[in-house]
Amino acid sequence: MATANLRSRFMVGLGVLVFLTIFMTYSLRTSFSSNFGQVLETVPLPNEPLRTEPSIPPSPPSEPEEHAIPDMPPSPSPEPEEHVIPDHPTYKTEHTSTLVSIVDNFPLAAAAHSAAELPSIPPWNEPPSPHVPEKTPLFIGFTRNWRLLQQAVVSYITAGWPPEDIYVIENTGTMKSNQLGLLSLQNPFFLNHTRLHMLGVNVITTPTLLSFSQLQNFYIWMAIENNFTTYFYGHMDVIVLPFEDRYITPPASGESPNRYEDFKSIYQLAVDALRLAVSPEPDPNSSNSSKPWAARFFAYDRLALVNREAYESIGGWDTAIPYYFSDCDMHDRLKMYGFEYNGPDVEIGEFCDVSGSLDDLLVLYRKRDYIEASFTVDGPTQETAKEERQNLERVEKGDSNIPINGRKTNQTWVSDNPGSASFKQLFEVANAMVKHKNGGDPGGRNTWQARQFGGKGEPYYRDSEGFEKAIQMITQTGRDIYAEKWGHRACDLLPFGRKAGDEWRVEHDWE
Repeated sequence: MATANLRSRFMVGLGVLVFLTIFMTYSLRTSFSSNFGQVLETVPLPNEPLRTEPSIPPSPPSEPEEHAIPDMPPSPSPEPEEHVIPDHPTYKTEHTSTLVSIVDNFPLAAAAHSAAELPSIPPWNEPPSPHVPEKTPLFIGFTRNWRLLQQAVVSYITAGWPPEDIYVIENTGTMKSNQLGLLSLQNPFFLNHTRLHMLGVNVITTPTLLSFSQLQNFYIWMAIENNFTTYFYGHMDVIVLPFEDRYITPPASGESPNRYEDFKSIYQLAVDALRLAVSPEPDPNSSNSSKPWAARFFAYDRLALVNREAYESIGGWDTAIPYYFSDCDMHDRLKMYGFEYNGPDVEIGEFCDVSGSLDDLLVLYRKRDYIEASFTVDGPTQETAKEERQNLERVEKGDSNIPINGRKTNQTWVSDNPGSASFKQLFEVANAMVKHKNGGDPGGRNTWQARQFGGKGEPYYRDSEGFEKAIQMITQTGRDIYAEKWGHRACDLLPFGRKAGDEWRVEHDWE
């Protein structure tokens, strides 16, 4: 019994000893692993260089800022106020024109009932009779400003261009309103069909308002329809004057139909240029006689002669460039595709680039003992305009003795001589008008396009200011398209290496 009891105690003690041994072993192993891991993190291996962290010197204490604001927790950003669109329009300042009402700049024609009541053109400028063998159509586009258009037409007629060869292209977008007489003189888009037919010229109306480049393509289409292999086109803001000052008047005894046979009018010189261009012989006006011709410019494109085939062969004008830079694109493409046009202008007369009108177009007929040429910057005074309108009304009622600008309407006309003092005075006035347009007009060269503000309530009425603003915006878009098309902003593609096929393929050269 004692032995068994002793054995039992021995076994219990042995169990306790084994338990303590296992417990101590586990505790020592855990402690060793933890310490050994820390040693491995701080003690380099024998083959690894010692790594030390660079010491960062403490920053010097910053100077106290004046009016320093203590650090504060950021305040939440305010919610952006939502823009509320008003339920009513806010109107711009109403436009008030300071210009007086315009009057017709050809009072005699306004009072006339037929072409027989108009004076004859200067005898030295009479067109050839019979007509020359060549077809010589002249296209003049019109959108706004009747006074300027009438001035251009009358100056071409009195400079010798056959009236039946002149085509006024009415590009107003007012459909048949002018043909039916539905627009008033104060309307910017007014065009007097009756007057133009009395002057003997043709009027063609476009089906809708066209841009400049579209109008140029319309000229090509007109030429195709009428079988014109060549045609002339001109601007409407010009006064055309022959070289009268270069002509020596023959003796008075030579009063015969052939007295002026050695004088060549603008028309006759234009026909000479046409004949040289189409001749198989070298053209002295050519810039490169080895290439086919595309155009002849007489005062850049204030008057231009076009070879229809050349313009067709390169696809016509790019209508994506509606106004300015459209000519740069067209003329450089002609050269890229192997055509030539003259370098210096072909001189055939004076093409005065103007923004206003002569006060009375009768001075262009060059008759003796008539008033001197003059022009008024912003139109006639209210008193003058009223007097002229009253006189015209009386003439229309049958009183032919009422003076129009100091002349009776039944006056017998006597032609002046070429190069006379009255011509020199007319030429001086025309040059003064050119200077006014190119430097004296505070509104710029093209203010003539937006001088009229009438016509409200008439068919196809457009706000004059809004129309002009829209044209300017479209023009700028055209400039941007030109730059994107060629990767170049200026009107000089060839010196910068552009060639046929480069369209829309060249990176910008200004970035």
